[in-house]
Amino acid sequence: MLVHQILKSKSDDAVVTVQPGTKVSDAAKILAERKIGTVVVSGDGQTADGILSERDIVRVLAQKGGSVLTDPVDTYMTTQLVTCGRQDDADAILATMTEKRFRHMPVVEDGHLVGLITIGDVVKARLAELSMEKDALQGMIMGH
Repeated sequence: MLVHQILKSKSDDAVVTVQPGTKVSDAAKILAERKIGTVVVSGDGQTADGILSERDIVRVLAQKGGSVLTDPVDTYMTTQLVTCGRQDDADAILATMTEKRFRHMPVVEDGHLVGLITIGDVVKARLAELSMEKDALQGMIMGH
């Protein structure tokens, strides 16, 4: 399965972005309201400058306390982004996410942000693929 197939299957393929300079508290509010785990930090809404996850926020809160909530997101965002393209293999993406211990990956094409996939998206797609394979094998065994 390829990344573009996963993006097509998502009910909402919009990438939630925030501007550099946005307060961490505002980003946290967006995460809570949208029930998502990350926001992409983007000055133009089309390219990814960084990514800030709920884990990043919890980690910095534990280290520095509540005063970080008024700091800008770009202070704590991950800037060394690992991205993928629409034609990348989902199994390879899953392996990368697992190995590097993150759950969200921006999908970039020609330098522009075209989507975001989560480890949950990849696992869900893989389970659907396995279910179809199982049904096909059962059909062959039963003679259908």
